[in-house]
Amino acid sequence: MRIAAGLIFAGAVSLCMSGAAWSQTPAPKNNAAPAATAAAAPMPAAAPAQAKTPCANPDALGIGRVVEIDTTGGPGFGFEHFKQLDFLRDKEVVLTFDDGPWPLNTPSVLKTLADECTTGIFFPIGKHATYYPEILKQVLAAGHTVGSHTWSHATLTNKKLTEDQRKEEIEKGFSAVKWALGASPSPFFRFPALQHPPEMVTYLGTRNIAMFSCDLDSFDFKARNPQQVIDVTMKKLDKLGKGIILMHDFHKHTAEALPALLRKLKAGGYKVVQMKAKARVETLPQYDEEVLKDAKLPTVSSRPVSSVVQTISE
Repeated sequence: MRIAAGLIFAGAVSLCMSGAAWSQTPAPKNNAAPAATAAAAPMPAAAPAQAKTPCANPDALGIGRVVEIDTTGGPGFGFEHFKQLDFLRDKEVVLTFDDGPWPLNTPSVLKTLADECTTGIFFPIGKHATYYPEILKQVLAAGHTVGSHTWSHATLTNKKLTEDQRKEEIEKGFSAVKWALGASPSPFFRFPALQHPPEMVTYLGTRNIAMFSCDLDSFDFKARNPQQVIDVTMKKLDKLGKGIILMHDFHKHTAEALPALLRKLKAGGYKVVQMKAKARVETLPQYDEEVLKDAKLPTVSSRPVSSVVQTISE
């Protein structure tokens, strides 16, 4: 069986950091805590069929071309780690978004992409998918590609994790996304913090799941304001001339920056490439069952007490 493409780069330390190296999924500043977890049963209804509508914006960024990815053997994309598959042409970009779905921010990103008649790849966290399946269904229904970003955003290079626990993070993440969508996602995966344990790179190859690093990171999770997201991204992109861009639909500043950023891409002559998978991922039954067991009743809240109960008079 063929080992995943890009294995020799698996141990590299990336300049593109996919958010903080979380062991779980805390809510940072500017993001609302989840209101409630999803119900254990039944599975949410499948996302509505994608309906291609004509673009109403004559000045939209649009989609330059669409490529289909055969994920057999686990190919890798993004020059920070995987240098074999350099398929982007000059002035082409791929927009990618990690860590969703999340209230307000993900819908805002979706609206901006719709306004510009363009598309992206979303790498949701499994737990977040179970919190907000309706938002994730909107992502798929809008025609975007949906992959996975582990179950809890655990850094898989953590030596405290066993190999089985690392596999569980990967597989349970895909199963959770499938549960939320009511359909299997694309076999596209991004490692948290872009930390690639060699054995997990090999494992994803045996599962025929493509791995995504990046060519440039917006560092939106460090940004103090939306303008900083724009400035950092465009500076790096103009230097490289093309690339897979890493952003986070989880973050408020990203959602706020995206309209102006996409206009700058258009003005700079950049074109968006849509990446689609040739086939859907085949989730493993044992992890599908684990997601159902872990899901709590919709009345159970994971919000802190201070956000649920507030004294308004004494």
